[in-house]
Amino acid sequence: MSDPTIPAAALPDDRPADALHLRPATDGAVRLDPARAGWRYLSFEARRVGAGATIVDAADGTETCVVVISGRDVTIEGDGGSWRLEGRTDPFAGLPSALWLPDGRRLQVRIGSGAGVVAIARAPRSGRAGVATEPIVVQPRDVVVEIRGAGNASRQINHIVAPTFPADRLEIVEVLTPSGNWSSWPPHKHDVDAMPGEAVLEEVYHYRFRRPEAWAVQRVYRADRSRDGIWEVRDGDVVIVPDGYHPFSATHGDDAYYLNALAGDRRTMACSFDPDLDWVRGTWESMEPDPRLPLVAPASA
Repeated sequence: MSDPTIPAAALPDDRPADALHLRPATDGAVRLDPARAGWRYLSFEARRVGAGATIVDAADGTETCVVVISGRDVTIEGDGGSWRLEGRTDPFAGLPSALWLPDGRRLQVRIGSGAGVVAIARAPRSGRAGVATEPIVVQPRDVVVEIRGAGNASRQINHIVAPTFPADRLEIVEVLTPSGNWSSWPPHKHDVDAMPGEAVLEEVYHYRFRRPEAWAVQRVYRADRSRDGIWEVRDGDVVIVPDGYHPFSATHGDDAYYLNALAGDRRTMACSFDPDLDWVRGTWESMEPDPRLPLVAPASA
């Protein structure tokens, strides 16, 4: 159902494909804002947290989600509030912890011992009704685990900020893909507002690997191939998905992880599939999921 207050499509983007692939800086940080990404809403960064506090600057008029990619006993403080997150050694050792805030207050992030990595996603508030007014802590026990696909298209989805979460524009999931498997498959897109089948969603992929020296393959392409990017993605990289289909493949021998941060005007992950490949979903009813899954067991198991 169309809504005249919601953009009909993603912003036009004619940048070369290489502009969509971001490598981390020497300090391990990777950052983008709407101007760099070429879209309306989503800001994203991933950064290392070492000894002492890491500061997340204030951003007026936004909502915020901090996800612990690695590091245990994480404390986040800001504007008189203090929150303790369980954390995890790495994305293959436990389910995620996160803190969602309805605002863009200045934050201090500390890890109890050692070092770690956090991801921060932000998007401007829309003014919609039904958004929580207080911060929400997401601990591993709160994360819904889904096994999606079948055969060598099986993967594990960890839902952190799902469409049912009382956030505004942000949605956050992470995906664990066993070695040799395909993920985000069949290829899908979400760049036009054609509800209930598809919504406009800005999205980033941020990658980690069980073996940090590993790499995987990410593709972003349009049906007419006016964009057709394919990259070797490594630990700490980000790929921007402004439009088009975007499948992922883990190489043989190396389990892969990516965090998806999304932002849009609808609380949905509705997407459409590449019509040349959508038939494969019909084969999954007669196939078993990969027996290696889940790579990380639900917290209640």
